[in-house]
Amino acid sequence: MLNIALFGPPGAGKGTQSQKLIEYYHLAYIATGDMLRNEIKEGTDLGEEIKSIIDRGELVSDEIIVRLIEKKIQANPDVEGFLFDGFPRTVVQAYILEGLLLKLNTSLSAVIALDVDRDELRRRMLERGKTSGRSDDKAKVIEKRLEEYDQKTAPVAEFYKEKGQFYKINGMGSIDDIQQRIRNQVKATLKKEWLNIVLLGYPGSGKGTQAKLLAEKYNLTYISSGKMLREEIKNGTEIGEQAEPIMAEGGIVPDQLTLPLIESKIKRHTDTNGFIFKGFPRTIIQTYILDGLLRKLNSSVSCMMEINVPPFELMERLHARSLTEKSRAYDMSVDVILHRMRMYENKTVPVAEYYRSINKHCSINGVGSEQEVFERLSAQVESAFTKIR
Repeated sequence: MLNIALFGPPGAGKGTQSQKLIEYYHLAYIATGDMLRNEIKEGTDLGEEIKSIIDRGELVSDEIIVRLIEKKIQANPDVEGFLFDGFPRTVVQAYILEGLLLKLNTSLSAVIALDVDRDELRRRMLERGKTSGRSDDKAKVIEKRLEEYDQKTAPVAEFYKEKGQFYKINGMGSIDDIQQRIRNQVKATLKKEWLNIVLLGYPGSGKGTQAKLLAEKYNLTYISSGKMLREEIKNGTEIGEQAEPIMAEGGIVPDQLTLPLIESKIKRHTDTNGFIFKGFPRTIIQTYILDGLLRKLNSSVSCMMEINVPPFELMERLHARSLTEKSRAYDMSVDVILHRMRMYENKTVPVAEYYRSINKHCSINGVGSEQEVFERLSAQVESAFTKIR
């Protein structure tokens, strides 16, 4: 999801540029000023409350602003992201926005600030005042607005500079030239975003094979918790010694053993296009762990793909694998295979439902040749790439 906050002093042209951006990127426009005026115009209970506050000459509280933003977001479930104009205006609001987007399992992609000479800002607003009828497009008010912008917005800029999300764009020139500069920055910003895929499926669905193929095609780093744990077992590490008996019975290795391995691998491959996770998360708790781990790195899960294969075919595949050099210890026993199936049903199916509830779930038909399944998965990956790029 592409979420942009457009900054700029009064007269910088945020409204004009916003309209072009929301059309080009299919974003929902969140302008706090517009929302306040619309709420009053519609005569809602909240609108009456807002009008009363404004009539008293008081500032509308952050609580009310957030209620309006949440209302707008909920009314636009099918957009590719949001463009925030006029929010956040203070550091407190910046923290509020972080929490609000976290609640929606997304984050801010970039803060883009339009840089315009002060003389040009004054000229634009005075010119606009001739036809706009706006009381704030007058010389004395303009100076106060510019001063207020400097005082309140400078700390917000520092907040996002520290996060590496603040970009200053030359706001001088034609509307189209400025728009192209903004798009160029958005494009550069999105190239930094990881594509993170969670690949799920019952034992025998072909997750490992397909994950490796996808990682190679899209330059993703393949993270298999099972593979890493087997290496720990092979190397006789402390983690391996604790994990070996659990894995032999088809159980789920405790998170405190798995998490350090995953986090270490992610940190060793920060130059990747993203990550494809196989075998993790396998429980709801692990989905929260993965969300938290990726959020620490200003990233998130892009999509979850579940490979679906009929139960009898799964059993046939696992039996066939048990007769090859690729066999696992847990392929040898029907009881262990059935235990793993039940574990997936009880622990991992809810994970798929979790991703379905946040619109990141995709079901893939896993029946057919390796190449046929790969092509189906690739089509979904292409779609996910389009959304983040």
